[in-house]
Amino acid sequence: MLLPLYDGLLLERQLGLVLRSLEQGRIIVYPTDSVYAFGCDAGNRHAVEQICRLRHIGERNPQLAILCSSISQIRSFTLFDDATFRLMRSCLPGPYTFILEGSSRLPKLYRERRTIGVRIPDRPVVGQLVEAFGRPLMTASLRAEADHEVEYMTDPSLIQERYGSDVAFVLDGGIGGTEPSSVIDCTGDEPVVVRGHLPD
Repeated sequence: MLLPLYDGLLLERQLGLVLRSLEQGRIIVYPTDSVYAFGCDAGNRHAVEQICRLRHIGERNPQLAILCSSISQIRSFTLFDDATFRLMRSCLPGPYTFILEGSSRLPKLYRERRTIGVRIPDRPVVGQLVEAFGRPLMTASLRAEADHEVEYMTDPSLIQERYGSDVAFVLDGGIGGTEPSSVIDCTGDEPVVVRGHLPD
């Protein structure tokens, strides 16, 4: 079902519907500050596996990341030093994915992973969802396999047409972008840009 946003946010009734779907292990598609993405309860193995199937990737793929509401919440699930904190504070919220060392407080599904990607997109509806849900969401960007498929990754109506049978809701935030978030690996001595760029 296609759900329009109002001033960038879900109405209270809409939010309730989306939260119930997430609790039930369903998947949603939502707009970020870069591209549209799949999202689900990060602790629900079935939902995560379904996103992996839709994206044709494995559960350990670094393209999977968790959405957090704040750097404080990121700190709850990962380990990082003061320099990484300052870098994240300068970039977030924003179109950046940081790869960090996971801690023992990660959902059980991810404890075998040494690292985890984390995001805080600069999009009001994302903060609304994560804060209302109360725990992290797993996320993976929609990707076009060919140039002629770009509209099916950026136009909410066409996203609904393609994925409507696989997802509970597509949140309509208008035409999305085509550039995915920059990926910064902060697990070594110095940050490494895996994709994209650091802010100027």
